Amino acid sequence: MPYHTVEIFDRQTGKRHLVEVPGDRYILHSAEAQGVNLPFACRNGACTTCAVRVLAGDIYQPEAMGLSPKLQETYALLCVSYACSNLKVETQNEDEVYELQFGQHFGKGKVRRGLPLDED
Repeated sequence: MPYHTVEIFDRQTGKRHLVEVPGDRYILHSAEAQGVNLPFACRNGACTTCAVRVLAGDIYQPEAMGLSPKLQETYALLCVSYACSNLKVETQNEDEVYELQFGQHFGKGKVRRGLPLDED
């Protein structure tokens, strides 16, 4: 299995990390095994805590349920991503990615309620 070098810029700490990742292992798992602490929460591709912006390289993330197909063109979830080449990525503020993913659905006025349960 080929190994790829993943350069991760952690915007929250200002640190750069170089991680060697085999093509068949999740990037987050490999980074942790090499002593790199990165943000994560669910570990199953459903949230955006481990989201990164992909600056260069190819990534495969078939289980990234927390990102729309459109966002997957630019962002990746490290907990469920495989490196397909050498990569350069940078961590994101979870709120930034969450806003890109779901922001258009919030703040659009009052929630409309259906009929109360006790009405016929």
